[in-house]
Amino acid sequence: MACTLNRDDPLGGLPPKHCLNGGYKPVFTNRLQLEEALSFCKTTLENNLKENVNLVRVSAPLFVTRASGFNDNLNGVERPATFEPRDFPGTHLEVPFSLAKWKRWALHYYGVEAGKGIVTDFRGLRCDDDVDFTHSLYVDQFDWEKHIAVEDRNIDYLKATVKAIYKALYDTEQAVCKKYGIDAYLPEELTFATSDDMIKEHPTATPKERENILCEKHKAVFFIGIGGMKPDGQLRHDGRAPDYDDWITERPDGGHGLNGDLLLWNPVLKQSFEISSMGIRVNPEVLLKQLDLCGVNERKEFVWHKMLLDGTLPQTIGGGIGQSRTCQYLLRACHIGEVQHGWYNPKEVEILKKDGIQLLGLGEFDADPSAKSS
Repeated sequence: MACTLNRDDPLGGLPPKHCLNGGYKPVFTNRLQLEEALSFCKTTLENNLKENVNLVRVSAPLFVTRASGFNDNLNGVERPATFEPRDFPGTHLEVPFSLAKWKRWALHYYGVEAGKGIVTDFRGLRCDDDVDFTHSLYVDQFDWEKHIAVEDRNIDYLKATVKAIYKALYDTEQAVCKKYGIDAYLPEELTFATSDDMIKEHPTATPKERENILCEKHKAVFFIGIGGMKPDGQLRHDGRAPDYDDWITERPDGGHGLNGDLLLWNPVLKQSFEISSMGIRVNPEVLLKQLDLCGVNERKEFVWHKMLLDGTLPQTIGGGIGQSRTCQYLLRACHIGEVQHGWYNPKEVEILKKDGIQLLGLGEFDADPSAKSS
């Protein structure tokens, strides 16, 4: 999702103005009932995903070694949360940003055959992420990966998989709305669009503005082609690491990339809202090209990259579906802190509290509750 946080605004992480000063009423005011609803949303979505995409739930690591190269590098500049075990100084362990690389290795590790995949209940930390009404330092998502045949590395297979995932989300919304008396909003059919076409149609618009144009019109959109540069050297539409999604392969429509973002129009926030990013993963040839384009050829020496380049790791498609982000949408919350235990700008927390918007757990404090203990 294209970033909208204005870092020059000390209160830039607050929800849109129309949600403040009494303009927003939460669906749940009882915290325990909210927790039950959160559990229902996540369980229902996971079960629908497993059925629609043919996935099996597996356990996942909370940290990986830096030397393995298994951590997702996101845009290549974010700092991972890192620590050294007490008895093993010099060993650097990192909390993953996501399991984009680990999942592909896990398919090999578990011996998953083509046509079947895995899904994990991933929890991570992103120390350099924006902290606002849709972003948090704490990441929870259904990280999934599916073994595919070589001939399935094409746009048609990507679209078929996206439709299966959207159907899981659509059915989940129907169930949640029926159970809690919420008006359903998602359309039955998903619209596909490409970043290449949207740049041509709206050359002066920002990435976020292009997302808003699409989503306000269609309500649910899969935006194809994330990562890579335009001819002027600027990002085509948001960044992607060079070693998981394929963002350079030319498609039959003349555009590039076999990946994309699943975007919805959020009726509470009145803006586009990313639920998931996914794509067909790099093969050895594409990996080498994208590493070179990004100037990070040294990664070829990492364990994970060697396993991909020598053919040990299978061809795959995969992605992540934000759990808290999805719950924020389904339960019509205006701030992600209403559905997730996190930490947020204390000044903004105070404003939200005065406006009757309750954040979960320690996120509701306008200061560190232990700070005055001394």
